[in-house]
Amino acid sequence: MKVIFFLTPKSEVVYLTPETTMRQALERMERHSYTAVPLVDRRGCYAGTLTEGDLLWKLKSSPDLDLNGMEKIPVREIANTTKNKPVRIDSRVVDLLTLAGEQNFVPVVDDQDIFIGIIRRREIIEYCAELIREREEDGVTN
Repeated sequence: MKVIFFLTPKSEVVYLTPETTMRQALERMERHSYTAVPLVDRRGCYAGTLTEGDLLWKLKSSPDLDLNGMEKIPVREIANTTKNKPVRIDSRVVDLLTLAGEQNFVPVVDDQDIFIGIIRRREIIEYCAELIREREEDGVTN
């Protein structure tokens, strides 16, 4: 099975650009209750992942920073500790399993590295759980 089966397309994904301000990022992540969001550059390529931790570290290292100051800091100036490894659209589901154990989502890119969406860890786990249920119902124990 190919990963496209699980794809949440870019049009349905909350993502940011490197030009997004720190304040905009915080507000958007809060509004959607996300702890991490993909970054997509001007060319449409996956450029990394911004996490709550990245934002917190920036706040910690900038003691005088307030909400007004956050409006002046683009997220490209915030150190990203995470770059979720992307997979290509023609990858197989098995290629996702290790990545999903370490990432909330797996970015999906086309053959030109253009960001086309994500696969959430939840969908991968639900798929695996369904396979296990089916095997158990068929009497397969291993």
